[in-house]
Amino acid sequence: MVRNFSDAPLAPDVVERILANARRAPSAGFSQGWAFLVLEGPDETARLWRATFPDERARAEFRWQGLFAAPLVVVPLSHKQAYLDRYAEPDKGWTDRDESRWPVPYWDVDTGFAALLMLLTAVDAGLGALFFGIFDVDRFRNAFGVPDAYTPLGAIAIGRPLADEPSPSLQRGHRAVDDVIHRGKW
Repeated sequence: MVRNFSDAPLAPDVVERILANARRAPSAGFSQGWAFLVLEGPDETARLWRATFPDERARAEFRWQGLFAAPLVVVPLSHKQAYLDRYAEPDKGWTDRDESRWPVPYWDVDTGFAALLMLLTAVDAGLGALFFGIFDVDRFRNAFGVPDAYTPLGAIAIGRPLADEPSPSLQRGHRAVDDVIHRGKW
C-alpha cells in the first residue's frame, strides 16, 4: 500500500485496463453486483477529499499528505439487490429473494475481488495503490449522488508512487504460519 503519490495524470489506457480487469472479477451467479465511481484528476478527487475529510484543518494535519495527490481514486460499490434478483431468476430457483439464504454477503465479497484486481493491475502497471475506508457513507453518498442501494466498500487511490513512509502497522510483522494455515484440520 502506497500513501504518497505524484500528481502526474495516468495514461487513459492504463485506467481503462484497471477498470476492465475489475469488471472481470468472479461473482456468484455472474450477478456482477458492483459499480465503480471513478474520480480522475484534482477537481474530481478533491470532491472525495472534501467529503471524506470535511474538516480542512484535520486534512491539513493528516499524516500522509501525498495521498491527496493521487490522480485516480476508484470507489468500488456493492449492490446486494443485484444478487437477490439474480438468484430469483428461473435458472437459480429462489423466488423469494430472502437474504437469509446467503450465509456470507457475496455482494461485498465479489466487489472485494474486483477491488483486489484493481490493486493488482495497478501494481502490474508499475503504479502504487492504497485501499482505504470511507467512514461517513452518508456524506459520501450526498457528495456524489450514490443511490442507497449501493454500498461503498472503501476507495482505492492509484498513481505513481513517491518515496513513502511505511505504515507503523508493519512493525507487527506477519502472524505465525501455524496460526494462519491449517492443513487437513484445525
